[in-house]
Amino acid sequence: MTFQEYLDYFEQILASPEDYDPYGDEEYLNYTKLNWSRMNRWLKRFEPNDITKTLIASMTEPQHWIVITEPWCGDAAHSLAQLYQMVKNNPNIDFEIQLRDKEPLLIEDYLTNGSKSIPKLIIRNDVGHDKVIWGPRPQPLQDLYTQMKKEGKPFAEINEAMQKWYNEDKGEELQKELLTQLS
Repeated sequence: MTFQEYLDYFEQILASPEDYDPYGDEEYLNYTKLNWSRMNRWLKRFEPNDITKTLIASMTEPQHWIVITEPWCGDAAHSLAQLYQMVKNNPNIDFEIQLRDKEPLLIEDYLTNGSKSIPKLIIRNDVGHDKVIWGPRPQPLQDLYTQMKKEGKPFAEINEAMQKWYNEDKGEELQKELLTQLS
């Protein structure tokens, strides 16, 4: 689906959560509402840095950027909006959203340590070969997450630390990691 179709899908879930599994569950719905707010904040406030803008603008070969995600995913609320803002003005980049839990299950080919961690970005060239695979989150945040889980921290504390990290980083690490892989 296109990014706009994803936004429409997101709004449909918020309007009629009982029609979309697992959003009838209050906990999932609350996360989804938060994610909608966070994603829209990044869509309004995130501006790629000059290095990212230059690199993305210089891409003249057709590319297919696929993001595997779901509206309930907290990491995607940040990264998906930032990725879209980076590429939206380059007509050579086809930006597509694939839902993790809907057919076709593309995530099965892009597991992270055996799990269906999202968001997952796959950048393919014009003949469909994978050039870059990124996700589910920037490496310093992944390290923080792994450490806190190892220490047995409660989910709420981990989630709060992750949100704080995203807000302080402002998409810089995501850009840095993509620039490294694309250069």
